[in-house]
Amino acid sequence: MTSPTIAVTGATGNVGRAVTTLMNEAGVRPRLVVRDAGRAPAGHEVAVASYGDAIAARTALDGVDVLLLVSASESADRVAQHRTIVDAAASAGVRHVVYTSFLGAAPDATFTLGRDHWATEEHLRASGMAWTMLRDSFYLDFLPLMAGEDGVVRGPAGDGRVGAVARADVARSAAAVLLDPAAHAGRAYDLTGPEALSLEEVAAIVAEVTRRPTTYLRESLEEAYASRASYGAPDWQVDAWVSTYTAIAAGELDVVTDDVATLTGRAPVGLAELLRG
Repeated sequence: MTSPTIAVTGATGNVGRAVTTLMNEAGVRPRLVVRDAGRAPAGHEVAVASYGDAIAARTALDGVDVLLLVSASESADRVAQHRTIVDAAASAGVRHVVYTSFLGAAPDATFTLGRDHWATEEHLRASGMAWTMLRDSFYLDFLPLMAGEDGVVRGPAGDGRVGAVARADVARSAAAVLLDPAAHAGRAYDLTGPEALSLEEVAAIVAEVTRRPTTYLRESLEEAYASRASYGAPDWQVDAWVSTYTAIAAGELDVVTDDVATLTGRAPVGLAELLRG
């Protein structure tokens, strides 16, 4: 029996590149679907396509059996891009799509981009292809970057908690699914770290490990929008930024699961461990 042809999108990004490395270590060379061939890891079959280019995506996925669809960069038309590449995959004969979604994806998710992920999940479910959803919590790697140059994390998260997950654990989980896709068809996994932390606790851990003074300042909703107005970002993006915090405040990210360990056979990385490298 021949092995399925596997394709990985976003292979020049953090998650896609890590998945590609893990697949290589397992003796599998996936096809890499990228926008810029010059940035793709060497030694692979490379196909160039953007998510929103139906013709290029259909060509790039021809002959692929299993596709890792790493969600596109945040944009106003991300759902349309996702629908285009899902349709292209179905047209190309892809049998199974593994999609990096979001924890708590729902049509009324407080985190506005979680609604985009829900819309993508629904389109994928209706595509006729087998699917696996990897619903990632916020990235653990991102939490220290929430602090401004003054070392202050500002946002309306209240006392809410987030079970953030390391990108490396998402990549390990994705690779495990790709290496045995049939075992995970029709499954949705909630990928989290080992603990749910408040932003006050996040700041304390960052300060302790890095020796850089870091604190958390609770903002009201009005203060949060006002403090971000100077960036001149479009409304959808500011809403996404602010709802990162309000989703935590609402308790929607106060989730810890065993799914990373179930998929990978190892416990997920915690914040202090991540920072210590």
